[in-house]
Amino acid sequence: MPDPITDTALLEQLKTVIDPNTGKDFVSTRQLRNLKIDGSSVTFDVELGYPAKSQIDGLRAALIAAARRVSGVDNVSANVTVKIVAHTVQRGLKVLPNVKNIIAVSSGKGGVGKSTVAVNLALALAAEGASVGMLDADIYGPSQPLMLGLSGQPESTDGNTLEPLVGHGIQTISIGFLVDPDQPMIWRGPMVTQALQQLLTQTNWKDLDYLVVDMPPGTGDIALTLSQQVPVTGAVIVTTPQDIALIDARKGFKMFEKVGVPIVGLVENMAIHVCSKCGHAEHIFGTGGAQKMAADFGVEVIGSLPLDIRIREQADSGRPTVVAEPDSDIADAYRAIARKVAVSVAGKAKDLSLKMPAIKVQNT
Repeated sequence: MPDPITDTALLEQLKTVIDPNTGKDFVSTRQLRNLKIDGSSVTFDVELGYPAKSQIDGLRAALIAAARRVSGVDNVSANVTVKIVAHTVQRGLKVLPNVKNIIAVSSGKGGVGKSTVAVNLALALAAEGASVGMLDADIYGPSQPLMLGLSGQPESTDGNTLEPLVGHGIQTISIGFLVDPDQPMIWRGPMVTQALQQLLTQTNWKDLDYLVVDMPPGTGDIALTLSQQVPVTGAVIVTTPQDIALIDARKGFKMFEKVGVPIVGLVENMAIHVCSKCGHAEHIFGTGGAQKMAADFGVEVIGSLPLDIRIREQADSGRPTVVAEPDSDIADAYRAIARKVAVSVAGKAKDLSLKMPAIKVQNT
């Protein structure tokens, strides 16, 4: 008669399966739950804190194979699920209703491709199974309506709130939906921040796992006020390799640091150009700058993207790269960035404010 299967033997084998996104096993991180042994049959659950639609089948297969290495195990049932929760934001701010996590995509200066990175990040998160929204906070230069192929005005069913427009599965709101495209926004800072607060809080977001905010460029009054008033879970800073962009990116990092917004990482855009005719690769804007900045500030470069005409053409056509060429190397790069962002957010402390009971003092 074979020896009975033990929890210890199973857990030792299951520890050998490493999450490729975190570098940790599912046992020590307590993501493996409900382990049950019934004769020669084993069942267990694994819960991920980030969207991973493209990886779930592979993870399940690896976990089942590990369990079957234990002597006596014949049947294994592994259930791998995703549960995305709200995480903590700046001190003094509360998580928005129906929005679990807000990701700010920022740049120290304009022209570094921040909006293109933001929309592809949002689309990549959605492709992995998350419910995603996009707030176009660049009032003076709204570009998300064009990039998501959206036009028209949002509806209001109650006269007080707006219904977001949906492009490629992304819930989206932008000042670009409310004004004529040729009309310049001649507004001072206080008007802009008030308008953005209204767009953020008076939009009927539908149970978002992530709201990506395409921030206005720079570290001026508008960006600073937004970073102080919007409950941000984490920020992504986009830069290009040249020194003039990195100088401003450092200022953006310091701004978020001062208001208590954690930096998820840096994205180096336009890092290399490969000639479409001859294949020659060239670092047009220099090399190594983002890596040096990351080392100086103790953060990670979470992605490096090429200077490629397809990225511009696809964004201008309303079908960004993740949608237009989902199997391309560039789309893979955007998805890798999205996974790193989601994993970083999942590793932060959970927000428990909505679960805490209100305390009222009454005279009796």
